[in-house]
Amino acid sequence: MAYDQDSQLKLNYSSLVDLIEKTSLRYGDKPAYVCLGKTSSFNEIERDSRYFAAYLQNETALKPGDRIAIQLPNITQFVIAAYGAIRAGLILVNTNPLYTERELIHQFNDSGAKALVVLSDLLPTLAKVIDSTQIELVISTHPLDLIAPQVQPKTRLKNIEFCQILKQGAELSFTRIAPTLATLSALQYTGGTTGLSKGAMLTHGNMLANAAQVKSRIGSVITEGEDIFVAPLPIYHIYAFMVNLVLYFECGGCSVLIPNPRDISGLIKTLAKYPFTGFAGLNTLFVALCHQPEFTALNFSHLKITISGGTALTAAAANIWQKTTGNMISEGYGLSETSPVVSLNAPGYQKLGTIGKPVIGTEVKLLDENNLEVPLGIAGELTVRGPQVMQGYWNNPQETTNAMTADGFFKTGDIAIATEEGFHQIIDRKKDMIIVSGFNVYPNEVENVLASHPNVIECAVVGIKDEHSGEAVKAFIVLKDNGVDQEQQKSDILLYCRKQLTAYKLPKVIEFKSQLPKSTVGKILRRELKDHV
Repeated sequence: MAYDQDSQLKLNYSSLVDLIEKTSLRYGDKPAYVCLGKTSSFNEIERDSRYFAAYLQNETALKPGDRIAIQLPNITQFVIAAYGAIRAGLILVNTNPLYTERELIHQFNDSGAKALVVLSDLLPTLAKVIDSTQIELVISTHPLDLIAPQVQPKTRLKNIEFCQILKQGAELSFTRIAPTLATLSALQYTGGTTGLSKGAMLTHGNMLANAAQVKSRIGSVITEGEDIFVAPLPIYHIYAFMVNLVLYFECGGCSVLIPNPRDISGLIKTLAKYPFTGFAGLNTLFVALCHQPEFTALNFSHLKITISGGTALTAAAANIWQKTTGNMISEGYGLSETSPVVSLNAPGYQKLGTIGKPVIGTEVKLLDENNLEVPLGIAGELTVRGPQVMQGYWNNPQETTNAMTADGFFKTGDIAIATEEGFHQIIDRKKDMIIVSGFNVYPNEVENVLASHPNVIECAVVGIKDEHSGEAVKAFIVLKDNGVDQEQQKSDILLYCRKQLTAYKLPKVIEFKSQLPKSTVGKILRRELKDHV
């Protein structure tokens, strides 16, 4: 067992509402967020989120505890909506803008979301699914709305535009609410063995604790009220949400929001404008940037911390980043269920190839298949107990029970080894999850879609190594009709999948087989397939 015994975790706020309000008052006119060239101060973020909350309180039927989905990229409207919803007592449901109709219907219905803040470009897709959901209020926005309101697509939806919300909210009274540490703040959806995503229930206390835990680990490189942290990773993921919307906001830092990190040239042009002190990314982004001459020519003299998470940091990515920027990456580890950070390498004390040591107040045990702790140096499933661990899965008591040990440790499904110095190294995954460019892909979900194709008898999905995305999806398929042209069949299957799966979940490789390996009870043996990839 390893945890920080040298100091106690102290929370300085009674809720995220308290954090938002006190932080805004403390830093006032300092820049809080920059996006698409527009800077918003702490005072402006507080004001606009208050207007947003006032509208929800006065002009809708929403009440504290109701769920509101936010389906936006990294734009300032996301921050305003998230803070406003929290201040109105609502529970956030962060939603990937790339989700397909099927994925949206599941997440909206599972969470019971009654309201949605959505990118205007997505309105036509939403119009197709909304009748299959409980959503009553649709708030839409264009990325440039805060600079100048834009024309939005016309659909049959009775959506209200974001700027109109703020305008009306300015004329309404805001009633301050006071959540407790035990009040739910977000449902952060994550996959599972059933192939359907589950909502990890995160409280105000979970989020505040994790922010304090991370701050304790990296505080030596934080200059309160002065830092500029670049946010290329999606803030609808708990990783960037914690770093940019909670931790660095509370520290008075300015987050530079990057709506489209795939536009490497645009990202570099944005970086050139700011003396950034912090950056978060993963292998593919680190490597892509370092291969651009325009990036290597930037001034990195202010860069104090680079954080990696979401997927195992490769030595190649770490080395090229350090050679290019002079800054060593601090790799961390976490999950949606842990708000997310479990462990993190401290700046200046990094040990490459490890996920660092558990953050303050966090207990980690490595267990064998009988839930007994393994000796030092022996691999075991990493389990964690601490104030950042979720309250369970939303409306899913059985999955909650399956994920916890009798003494309250969350079973991560990852296999790790501990060193004598207290570092941990992830060596494998107990689950068959595939990580594509930091995004979790769950085989059952892809298999369920493949299996519904009219010419597929059975299938299995595994992860294979990929030099660009870390891992890629490979599908093994047994066809009903082997007489069809195989290349044409691959094209047809991919087209079919593309209608139901986000791009990163699509099989990159398809292999047709006459049969798949099975256990004595008929279960397809994915591991056997993976061993022969």
